[in-house]
Amino acid sequence: MENNTNDLEIGIGTKETISLEPKKVSVQKVGIEQVGEKKNEIVYLHCKHPDKDEPIKISKVKYEKAGKLQVSSLWVNKDEDGNLRKGSAVAILLTSSGAENIKSLEGKEFDTIRESEDSNYLALKAY
Repeated sequence: MENNTNDLEIGIGTKETISLEPKKVSVQKVGIEQVGEKKNEIVYLHCKHPDKDEPIKISKVKYEKAGKLQVSSLWVNKDEDGNLRKGSAVAILLTSSGAENIKSLEGKEFDTIRESEDSNYLALKAY
């Protein structure tokens, strides 16, 4: 990867990052992208947030497991039959929304929640 020499000389900005508040979003489009060296697949939901004109991408879900809340990325994990693995974050999201498959998430609405108290990133709420 080649560095842009102009980027090597820029300083630190003074403007705070504006973060979106957790609100209900509607899924406009879903997609699966390969990430990392191993080309693992992750589900991205392109969602309309009421405070933003362009769609935002969300790839994490917050759900309850064994009495505790946890956040997971929407990795595409398959069982030996080629189906989405039962108990995976994607399966939990599908079950909580009544969706049969990833494509059927389009048009669904979800509440969002911060990943954690220390994070400004949003995750879909599935509990």
